[in-house]
Amino acid sequence: MRILSILAGAANGGAETFFVTLAKALAEAGEESRAVIRPNPPRRADLEEGGVPVFEAPFGSWLDFRTKPALRRVVAEFRPEVVLSYMSRASSFMPDGDHAKVARLGGFYDLKYFRNCDHLACITEGIRRHVIHHGWPADRCSVIANFAERDDSPAADRAALGVPEGATVVFTPSRLHKVKGFDVLMQAAVDLPNVHLWIAGSGPEEAALKALAGELGIADRVNFLGWRRDTGAFFRSCDIVAFPSRHEPFGTVTLEAWAYGKPLVTTDADGPAEFVRDGEDGLVVPKGEAAPLRDALRRVMEEPGLADRLVASGTARHAADFTQAACVANYRALFQRLRGVGA
Repeated sequence: MRILSILAGAANGGAETFFVTLAKALAEAGEESRAVIRPNPPRRADLEEGGVPVFEAPFGSWLDFRTKPALRRVVAEFRPEVVLSYMSRASSFMPDGDHAKVARLGGFYDLKYFRNCDHLACITEGIRRHVIHHGWPADRCSVIANFAERDDSPAADRAALGVPEGATVVFTPSRLHKVKGFDVLMQAAVDLPNVHLWIAGSGPEEAALKALAGELGIADRVNFLGWRRDTGAFFRSCDIVAFPSRHEPFGTVTLEAWAYGKPLVTTDADGPAEFVRDGEDGLVVPKGEAAPLRDALRRVMEEPGLADRLVASGTARHAADFTQAACVANYRALFQRLRGVGA
């Protein structure tokens, strides 16, 4: 099947990372997978290394007169059977043609940007309810969750990162943005003197978060790792995965914790609250509150058997519901059903 994935997107981010991951997974599964992206050399290289040929388009504002002709040329050359768009901007440029027009919906977006789409693939049931509530036909939307798999990165050297023997490392990768709740995580760590934080990401809050670490007196226990493609190295070496987001439509980090066999502490943001079972495969705490997050981290460190139970349940949950094979099979089934719907 010929599948064209299109993304405007930022330089880094969770949706952008999953775009690359799924396009490569479709190619690995034997589909003809191609991508259209904004110029981004690292993203292009990652896609091409995974067997996904890349086209580029500017995906600018409403004054952009180049993207639509560029997409028309790609469609004429590749003749996709399915075009899969990500987020609002790329979806607003959904090219006409006799291909199926599918948007992957990873947030609670304004549906005006998806008017030219045949079907919405929502990543949670909550997002599907949202689009139906706002008038989208129920038979033109479905739920396909994200997936996560372990990469082959070697484990990070804890000592080289300044972690003393016997310390507990809490890891979280994400954009450094206010909604991600890193400030709350750092406040939670103040009263946990044995905890060292590894934060992998970049974004507008980086300077403020580094300043906050100093103000809280924990700068020597916080490692800002930058945006990483080798996050598996840190998942392998950490002791606990924390996900402190104030707002999160899905939260693939939760799946990564399960995939790497690490105990998970997450907030009750929309995505995690839908599929993480508190006390079974993770500990779920109120978003935006440092004290409950601190107490949950302490429980994982101190309560006998808790970490092992969370890991066992999380590993089983991942294997049952959130593997690459399951996600790709769900997308392929949807695409097979929709092929020709735009004809």
